[in-house]
Amino acid sequence: MSTFEEIASRVDAQLPDTRAELESLVRIPSVSSPSFDQSQVRRSAEAVAALARQRGLDAEVIELVTSAGEEGRPAVLAHRQAAPGKPTVLLYAHHDVQPQGSLAGWAQDDPFEPVERDGRLYGRGTADDKAGVMVHMGALAALGDTGLGVTLYVEGEEEVGSPTFRAFLETYRDRLRADVIVVADSSNWKVGVPSLTTSLRGVVDVTVRVDVLDHALHSGAYGGPILDAPTLMTRLLATLHGDDGSVAVSGLVSYDAAAVEYTEETLRSDAGLLDGVQLAGHGTIASRLWTQPAISLIGMDITSCAEASNTLIPSCTARLSLRIAPGDDPERAGRALVEHLEKHAPFGARVVATVTETGPAFKAADETPTSTAAREALRRAWQTEPVDIGVGGSIPFIADLAEVFPKAEILVTGVEDPDTRAHSHNESLHLDDWRRAIVAEATLLARLGGDLAS
Repeated sequence: MSTFEEIASRVDAQLPDTRAELESLVRIPSVSSPSFDQSQVRRSAEAVAALARQRGLDAEVIELVTSAGEEGRPAVLAHRQAAPGKPTVLLYAHHDVQPQGSLAGWAQDDPFEPVERDGRLYGRGTADDKAGVMVHMGALAALGDTGLGVTLYVEGEEEVGSPTFRAFLETYRDRLRADVIVVADSSNWKVGVPSLTTSLRGVVDVTVRVDVLDHALHSGAYGGPILDAPTLMTRLLATLHGDDGSVAVSGLVSYDAAAVEYTEETLRSDAGLLDGVQLAGHGTIASRLWTQPAISLIGMDITSCAEASNTLIPSCTARLSLRIAPGDDPERAGRALVEHLEKHAPFGARVVATVTETGPAFKAADETPTSTAAREALRRAWQTEPVDIGVGGSIPFIADLAEVFPKAEILVTGVEDPDTRAHSHNESLHLDDWRRAIVAEATLLARLGGDLAS
C-alpha cells in the first residue's frame, strides 16, 4: 500500500527524467496533416512505444488499414494484464500535433525545440498532447506494478479528425476493453485549479453554395437590379443569428445547466476580446460556451482583394461550423441547419447546403465512486477544490468510446489552461500543473488498484 505522500515523492524523484522524455517527444515534429513528413509520425509512435516498454508494458506500433482501404497513422497499443480480481484502466492520449504555422508568430526560433519561460514550457505539442502522453507515463512509473490492469492507447491522427479511430476500436475491441477509461486531452479551469470535463459540444460542418448567375458580369453594366453572390451570401448568413447574437436556427437543443460561474471579465481576458466588442447571446457565459449551440463561418471562397475587379460574382461557397449542445443529435441538427439555409434563400437565389462532417457530443454520467475518486485525487494533488467543466469544442472520439464500451466509465482530464494556446503560436505547458496532473493520475490509479492507503 502507498500513501499519497509516497506517490507524490516518487513522482518528484522521477520528474527530471519524465520532463526530459517529454522534451524529446516534442523535438519530433509529428504533424499528422498529410502535407507533412509522415515518417516523423512513425518516429514519434516508436518513441512512445519505447517509453511504454520502460514502464513494463508490452507495446506495439499499429498502422491500421480499414476494410475500405483507408490507412491509419501509427498508433501505440500497450498492455499489462490485470491480476485476478483487479480492474483494467485504458489510458488515452495522442502523439500527433498541429502544424507549427508561420515561424514569425513564435517567440523562439524552432517551435519543436522546447524552451522554458516563467514556469511554462513552450513548443508545439508541449501541451497538446505530448504532455498528456507523459502524464500517463509519469503516473505509471510512480505507480509501479500493483496488479492493476493497464492498457495504453496513444493514437497518431487526432489532429486530423481521428478518421480510423472507430475502426481501430472495433478491430482491437478485446485488447482495449476496460473498466475505466482516462482521456488526457482536455483542459483545467485555470492555472492552479484542476477540472474534470463532464460535457463536450458536438460538431456539424455544413457547406453552403449560393448561385445567382451563369457567368460573371460587369458590375457597372448590371449592378443595381442584380445582387452578386457574395452579397447574397452575407444576407443568408445573417439569418443564422438573432439580434442579440443567439443562434436563430429552430429545433436545436439549448439549455443553461452550468454550475460554474464564468464571468465576462474572465472570458474577455481568456479570449483576448478587444475593448468595446460586445458578447453575443443570452444566459450564463458558461452555458453559451458549453450547452448552447454556436455557428461560426470558418471559410469562404471569394475573390481576394488583391485580385478584385468590377465584376458581379456569380457564385459563392461558404463553410460553416455548428457546435451542438450535449444531448443534441448531430444528424438531426445538421438537417435543421440545411433546412434553415435553403428556406432563407435571399432574393430567390439558388441555395444548396450539404452536411460534410458530424461529431457527437458527450455528457458524463452522474456522480459515481470512480468520478468521486478522481475528484479526490485532483483535490489532493492541487490542494484545492476541482471544478466540473464543459468544453465548447468537440472530441467526437469520446462518444465512440462510450458506444463501443458502454460499461466503461470515462474520465476526461487534461493539462491545458487558458494560456496554453493549443493549435496556435507559442503553445505552452504550465509545468507545475503538469506535475500535479501526474500526481493526481498516479493517485487515482493507486486507488483503482486498491493500493492507496487512506
